Amino acid sequence: MSTAIEGRASELLKAPNFCNVATLRPDGSVHSAPVWVDVQDGMAVLNTAEGRAWPENLQRDPRVTLTVQNMENPYEYVTIRGQVAERTAEGADEHIDRLAMKYLGQERYPHRQPGERRVIIRVAPERIHVYGS
Repeated sequence: MSTAIEGRASELLKAPNFCNVATLRPDGSVHSAPVWVDVQDGMAVLNTAEGRAWPENLQRDPRVTLTVQNMENPYEYVTIRGQVAERTAEGADEHIDRLAMKYLGQERYPHRQPGERRVIIRVAPERIHVYGS
């Protein structure tokens, strides 16, 4: 059962705060990676390049935990547990450029690699909890 990201949780995702994505490796151990995050239509929206470990983990097991910590007050953070609702390449290049503006103040994502294929991953939240606000 999905819920929507709103209120303070949404504010934390809209601000230039980093998101730690926790997924499960094939052996069951946890893999965690810091990424940029966005929120659209009540869902967390992530952008990555194909071939990285955490999106590969989500191909096998769609369960994910996201933690977004307030950069201005590290004692405030939101934890979102959910599952991948959508994975698409459509609009991913434009989306990473919007994230580059949010996080770097640059119109285009400066770290593109030749042949890189960007992917958007939308996470439908099942549990949301804001701490420290």
